[in-house]
Amino acid sequence: MIEKILQQVQDGTLTAAEAKEKLATYENLGFVKIDHHRKKRVGFAEIVFGEGKTSAQILAIVQSLRQRNESVLVTRISQEKAQFIREQYPEMQYHEAARILAWKNEETSVADNKGYIAVVCAGTSDLPVAEEAAVTAETLGCNVKRVYDVGVAGLHRLLDNIETIQGATATVVVAGMEGALPSVVGGLIGNPIFAVPTSVGYGANFNGLSALLTMLNSCASGISVVNIDNGFGAAYNAVLINQLAYKGAESN
Repeated sequence: MIEKILQQVQDGTLTAAEAKEKLATYENLGFVKIDHHRKKRVGFAEIVFGEGKTSAQILAIVQSLRQRNESVLVTRISQEKAQFIREQYPEMQYHEAARILAWKNEETSVADNKGYIAVVCAGTSDLPVAEEAAVTAETLGCNVKRVYDVGVAGLHRLLDNIETIQGATATVVVAGMEGALPSVVGGLIGNPIFAVPTSVGYGANFNGLSALLTMLNSCASGISVVNIDNGFGAAYNAVLINQLAYKGAESN
């Protein structure tokens, strides 16, 4: 890429100023340095964590990303802030349950529509975290199959959907309370599991700490655990697994 830009400058088809802009690794807006080369390094444009940022700050970041025609994913954003952004970019979609504001550039998406990620949710109270995972994976270009309300209090519900989960490239399992669901699923499927403890539960749940410890101490193999309520992190890892799986298949 660098050689191509230098050649264009030498040929006179690109000015020095334009070349400098193309070679810049980030854009400094004062309050934030937007990493525009992240997609070249890891495959995805920079993702915005909306919590703690003002509406104006989020808008400035979104504008910078959209100017480069990048897909945009803003996590943990309130409906009020999302509405502020959508006044400028009405094509962006707000997913209320997931608290995500997103726009997917279909032309530059890495999606190849191969395989899918299963997002498995223990109970309805865990849905916000599960939806954060599902919407994240979809925005990053993966197919998603949702299997919700299949917690350990009624294992027949899980078993009725087990073939869907077994067919996934990777699985995200979201659970609060005692956090036992990933262990159960781990003994039934052969694809990687990313377990997400949620802060859902009564007092001794300690805002998700008990579920986190249960998942970390799982006796089932193939389970990796992310932070409490971190649906985004689990989905991102699952997307990478799905990409690697089909990249390897294409190279054979």
